[in-house]
Amino acid sequence: MKKIYYTGNSELTFDILEPLANGDCMLKLSARAKKHIEKCRNYLDEKIKNTESPVYGITTGFGSLCNKSISHHELEQLQKNLIMSHACSTGDEVAPEIVRLMLALKAYALSLGYSGVHVETVQRILDFYNNDVLPVVYDRGSLGASGDLAPLSNLFLPLIGEGEVNFEDKRQKSSAALKKLGWEPIKLQSKEGLALLNGTQFMSAHGVWAMLKSFKLSKLADLIGAISLDAFDGRIEPFDEKLQKIRPHRGQIETAANIRAILDGSELILRNKEHVQDPYSFRCIPQVHGATKDAINYVANVVLTEINSVTDNPTVFAEADRIISGGNFHGQPLALAFDFLAIAIAELGNISERRTAQLILGNRSLPEFLVAKPGLNSGLMIPQYAAASMVSQNKIYAHPASVDSIVSSNGQEDHVSMGANAATKLLKIIDNIERIFAIELINAAQALDFRRPAKSSPYIEEFVAKYRNEVKFIGKDKVMYKEIEATLEFLRNGDFQ
Repeated sequence: MKKIYYTGNSELTFDILEPLANGDCMLKLSARAKKHIEKCRNYLDEKIKNTESPVYGITTGFGSLCNKSISHHELEQLQKNLIMSHACSTGDEVAPEIVRLMLALKAYALSLGYSGVHVETVQRILDFYNNDVLPVVYDRGSLGASGDLAPLSNLFLPLIGEGEVNFEDKRQKSSAALKKLGWEPIKLQSKEGLALLNGTQFMSAHGVWAMLKSFKLSKLADLIGAISLDAFDGRIEPFDEKLQKIRPHRGQIETAANIRAILDGSELILRNKEHVQDPYSFRCIPQVHGATKDAINYVANVVLTEINSVTDNPTVFAEADRIISGGNFHGQPLALAFDFLAIAIAELGNISERRTAQLILGNRSLPEFLVAKPGLNSGLMIPQYAAASMVSQNKIYAHPASVDSIVSSNGQEDHVSMGANAATKLLKIIDNIERIFAIELINAAQALDFRRPAKSSPYIEEFVAKYRNEVKFIGKDKVMYKEIEATLEFLRNGDFQ
């Protein structure tokens, strides 16, 4: 049975966002949300009927066309034209998990009752989600201000019977899917089209997915780093609680505690060491991993604030009898946070690759390239190359998108956030990090096997035993990309505490 989530009943949290992304929920519109939506829409209808003054996006054109008045009998066509003309996303198709999040996040924002839409419109968004009718959206085209106009327009083309969807395991015209389901296209009324495509749900959905990935990557960084440390015959002293307390960054303290817990009971970590220090990539794990943890926590708070907000424009305040045109659609808070997270996550890959490089040097009684007969066998020489390549690529992706702005809409929208670009390149970095970690794990497990019969901690031994069920010890050269992919799947699918 799928979990039921009542949209508009309570704030969104990361606990509900992961099952939402994976399609493990059913969405229902709460009674509270219906009340808010109906109250706002009724007010808006009366306002349009009884006012002669132009209201942006409702009785006017959009962007630099805001001075063009629209007659009342054309308001429905205005909203349909808006969706069709703005559906300009292009590039690669957005992943289904993120499309589900876009639908759920937009439905939640509309349920707060400040957007002037009809209940039927929000319900249809929930119907799309519940029936896994996923609109085809592409990953490029948003400036991250005036909302994510282009991708959100593609997202909601199917509501009016246009565009394409992925449904029943195939891509098809939305009109065909609607016919199968017995649904009529939604006839958008005044303000509704603008409410649908104006907002930050493309950026936010990518950000939510990035956060869910980042939480796991932070745990894996500590776990794989601890295996590498033990396999490298590293020292435990840099993780001593006393050191962390005199520089009490929360992430640093947490990381050191994690490493101590993971290595608890290891024969290797407690044996006498000939060397007095380890390289920074081992010795400074608390400081580096910890700083990334702190960044992740900061960005998580920004994302939660954003997804529980109203970000379309204009905003309808029925109780105050006001319709206010402002800038809540501007993605600057997300753009800056995503750029920050991109740098922080990239650093996890940077330090991981350095640990991999240390493991294959042939130091500390380990064979060069972690293979029994180096020379005849190249062993784990080239996986490090692949990791280095992705680390370098991440440095390119880590260049901030938020420092850029290009004027749009004939000068009316003269500063944009580029938050959508920040979001999409963040996911590219995360994908690289997963692969860099896979390569470190291949090396760390290989090095650990060369330490036998000495054992690591019970926790690590159990983890490595599970891993060895999927990826075996490499005794001689073999096709390596398959080992990397198998390790990647092991890390992505595992539930590691």
